[in-house]
Amino acid sequence: MSVTITATAAAHVQKCLQERGKGEGLRLNIKPSGCSGFSYVLDFADDIGSEDIVFEQHNVKVIVAPEAMDVLAGTEVDFVTKGLNSFFRFNNPNVKDECGCGESFNV
Repeated sequence: MSVTITATAAAHVQKCLQERGKGEGLRLNIKPSGCSGFSYVLDFADDIGSEDIVFEQHNVKVIVAPEAMDVLAGTEVDFVTKGLNSFFRFNNPNVKDECGCGESFNV
């Protein structure tokens, strides 16, 4: 399975990378956190490691560490705007439950 990115999210990432003046793509990872188990970690990748798994859509690379693939397989990265707030949303088919505050999830 792969990790995908919507056209809207890809456009936002491209804009951010252009403003930064460098970067290979968007790094998506997970970390143990919160009351439910995991939280998503996003960062811009300035390099791609030999072990990294790279997915490319809409001219944007999404870079994932191999140890996170079991949890992130099938995830779609989206970027949404609601009112004055804009944020990345993760549509992850592996999530079984989320905490009430939306900061963490379990699989």
